[in-house]
Amino acid sequence: MGLRDLAYSAYERRLARALDPTQVPRHVGIILDGNRRWGRASGGGPQEGHRRGAEKVAEVLGWCEDAGVDVVTLWLLSTDNLTRPAAELGPLLRIIEDVVRELGEHGTWRIHHVGVLDLLPRDTATLLEKVAKDTADKPGMLVNVAVAYGGRREIADAVRSLLQEHAARGTSIEELAEVLDVEHIAEHLYTRGQPDPDLVIRTSGEQRLSGFLLWQAAHSEFWFADALWPDFRHIDFLRALRAYAARQRRFGT
Repeated sequence: MGLRDLAYSAYERRLARALDPTQVPRHVGIILDGNRRWGRASGGGPQEGHRRGAEKVAEVLGWCEDAGVDVVTLWLLSTDNLTRPAAELGPLLRIIEDVVRELGEHGTWRIHHVGVLDLLPRDTATLLEKVAKDTADKPGMLVNVAVAYGGRREIADAVRSLLQEHAARGTSIEELAEVLDVEHIAEHLYTRGQPDPDLVIRTSGEQRLSGFLLWQAAHSEFWFADALWPDFRHIDFLRALRAYAARQRRFGT
């Protein structure tokens, strides 16, 4: 191990020791950005970038579990990504299937899909449903895999579900308008019953949500990493936790 590696390891250990376990976010959302750019820079192309990014997923989830995080939401594929050329989208979906299958085989994590299954090929949708069902009773960390996910679509689906529920009860639009509040909509989100994300991490240097958990992230803290997702390091993750712990959360007040 060289001097640089020794210094890195020492700094990493110092960061880990300094973290207050009572200040760890309960729910972390992660926008896994930069795979395609990593692939182009490496000369391997987008598919190689996606493959290397997939190899990072379980590792980062392990860091979250070790830190005491209860819920992680990973944005693996947006609804906008579904418009990519078939030559890229097909291999990407196979990679996502492999990732979800691997996460399901971890042993303790509960895997939950957030997104629109009807927008996905049948094989992909079936796998997501199966892994969610097979891991539903696992005792460990809850892992949301956001595949064919878009924040605006989620809110629209929540409102549609709410209207359908009340229509089935015979509630009129006027009656619903009298009682409707934010909690009614929250109960119909893909993440219903879960805590909102305390911390949202985005890799690749981009500083925007791009539609990720638009409703749930209203009071989230954000941390943007310059590293492309395949290059995201444990030290980057620890820095994100440190930054989160140092902030005074005001929840809009």
